Amino acid sequence: MQKVTRSLSVEEARDARKWYVVDAEGLVLGRLATRIAHVLRGKHNPAFTPHVDCGDFVVVTNASKVVLTGNKLQGKKYYRHSGYPGGITETTAGRLLETRPEQVIEKAVVGMLPQGRLGRRLALKLKIYAGEEHPHAAQAPEQLPA
Repeated sequence: MQKVTRSLSVEEARDARKWYVVDAEGLVLGRLATRIAHVLRGKHNPAFTPHVDCGDFVVVTNASKVVLTGNKLQGKKYYRHSGYPGGITETTAGRLLETRPEQVIEKAVVGMLPQGRLGRRLALKLKIYAGEEHPHAAQAPEQLPA
C-alpha cells in the first residue's frame, strides 16, 4: 500500500516578513538583480510556495554606483512607448543611470519576477534609493545574505 504524503501550502500571514538592505556600490547589475529577485520571490525560505507571496522586503542603497560590464552603458537600450503612433523613445543604460538610477535596477529585477498579479505584488516590496540614506531604519533591516 502506498503512503499518501501532503505538501503544506504556506499562508501569507503565517510568518512576519524580514527586511534586507543591500549596498549596490561596485556590484554588477545582473548578479545583484538575481539575488534581489530570489529574496523577493521567497525562494530562500524553506516554506517556499510558488503561487503565494512569501518573500521579504529588500532595500537597495547607492543605486547610482551599480556597475554595468562590457559595452552596456552605450549598447544596452531601454524602450518606452507613449501609446501614440510614432511615440517610441529609446534611452541608453548610461543615460538612464545618470538621470534615474533607480529605474535601471528596478527594470532588471522586475524582469526576473513572474509576469502577472503575483509579480506586480512582489515588485512593491522592492525599495530603491540612489544615495546611501533610506527611510526604513525603523524596520531594522539586515544585510542581504550572499
